[in-house]
Amino acid sequence: MKSIDELLEKYELNGETDGCSTGSIWFSSGDKIESFSPVNGNLIGTVRSGSKSDFEKIIKSSKDAFKQFRQIPAPKRGELVRQFGNKLREEKELLGTLVSYEMGKSFQEGLGEVQEMIDICDFAVGLSRQLHGFTMHSERPTHRMYEQYHPLGIVGIISAFNFPVAVWSWNVALAWVCGNVTIWKPSEKTPLCSLVCQKIIGEVFRENNIPEGVSCLINGDYKIGEMLSQSRDIPLVSATGSTRMGKIVAEKVGARLGKTLLELGGNNAIIVTPDADLKMTIMGTVFGAVGTCGQRCTSTRRLIVHEDIYKSVKESLVKAYNQIKIGDPLDSGNHVGPLIDTNAVESYKNAITKVNEQGGSWLVEGGILEGGEYSSGCYVKPAIAEVTHSLEIVHEETFAPILYLIKYKGDVQNAIDIQNEVDQGLSSAIMTNNLKESELFLSHWGSDCGIANVNIGTSGAEIGGAFGGEKDTGGGRESGSDAWKVYMRRQTNTINFSSELPLAQGIKFDIN
Repeated sequence: MKSIDELLEKYELNGETDGCSTGSIWFSSGDKIESFSPVNGNLIGTVRSGSKSDFEKIIKSSKDAFKQFRQIPAPKRGELVRQFGNKLREEKELLGTLVSYEMGKSFQEGLGEVQEMIDICDFAVGLSRQLHGFTMHSERPTHRMYEQYHPLGIVGIISAFNFPVAVWSWNVALAWVCGNVTIWKPSEKTPLCSLVCQKIIGEVFRENNIPEGVSCLINGDYKIGEMLSQSRDIPLVSATGSTRMGKIVAEKVGARLGKTLLELGGNNAIIVTPDADLKMTIMGTVFGAVGTCGQRCTSTRRLIVHEDIYKSVKESLVKAYNQIKIGDPLDSGNHVGPLIDTNAVESYKNAITKVNEQGGSWLVEGGILEGGEYSSGCYVKPAIAEVTHSLEIVHEETFAPILYLIKYKGDVQNAIDIQNEVDQGLSSAIMTNNLKESELFLSHWGSDCGIANVNIGTSGAEIGGAFGGEKDTGGGRESGSDAWKVYMRRQTNTINFSSELPLAQGIKFDIN
């Protein structure tokens, strides 16, 4: 593991740093953003945010860059992304350390997030030679029809603190090979991670004589997000965050008939049937519920267990939770690090209060850890509440390590109905060795989520499969399959290679 001081020195993050960039050029004229580590409460660095004039400067640079970048052949753009992936391999340990220190996830998860960046680069490189169109037969003789895809232009990216580098990479790697340029507004809670990413890609583009404006960065608060959403120069806005935020973005972008890619809230469940492997169930549940201190959009929020095995699952969960080590995420001996900040701690406390008020009971009690290594005030105890599925709090996304344990009776369809009754529809899982149950879960009348897993937990999506969910999750898809199409505009072409002009549908229009 690299030291924080080594990292800050290499990337020149000591002191006050400009938070806006068009590639290699850095500037800013807005307010200061101070980045405090939730690990120990220390100030890591200060970033100057962007202003309206900075945003306008970035827009102009992006528009100019797009005119040149779109003319580079897609495989050549893929080569740029390949080089970016190689740079990330070189910087994996340093960037992973920063992710862990600034966001608070474990060092292994920090490394895993950078690996996701590398993986999406590999995926995008292959994709750069597979941006296929589609040829079809025309009803008119000596005519040919086909569809092709063109880049949209500027893609705006709004990312969240919990994956401060991966979500950006999912979008830009695909957007760039498709021929787009990008403007990134990262979370104001993790600005330093964005600076390092921009410095790395800036080096790649500089070495290849790519113009300023292909990869742009603007740090700031929600006002920057509003600028991105309202700008008619940005045909697509990809936004990751809360459902509340996503609805605002969708409304603003929709008002100008722009496109959105939304990755929003999750309230994910694991169904455990009598035919489940108990050891696998407990492992998948615990990681899903406490990994990243419960701050993944795919975190396990609900565990829906059949009454016949409820007691044994409950006992095993308590035993597992008693083994969880909480502390400095850079220490590989710990399983759980801190929440992102004290505001997140307040949300955690409010959820506990609501459980108590609504009649839930605690199987494993939560609480705030204080003093010593917990001096940042961001460390909390993972908790398990026994509840009925009808409680109001169970239907909300609690972005913290609180797991709701729910008992179901009868057929597995009853469990699926409980799972599907919440407004969110991101990730889901079933633990069973029963073929009929697993296939029912994956059927049209099974899970209503964008992700449905069998015998693995709700967390751990990998590059290649389209990532995203339904309902209040927003409907967007990223990082795999044909997700690249959202970054493109589709065009239908008809070519007449005759000297005649027949009309479609047999229409006659003769002029002497």
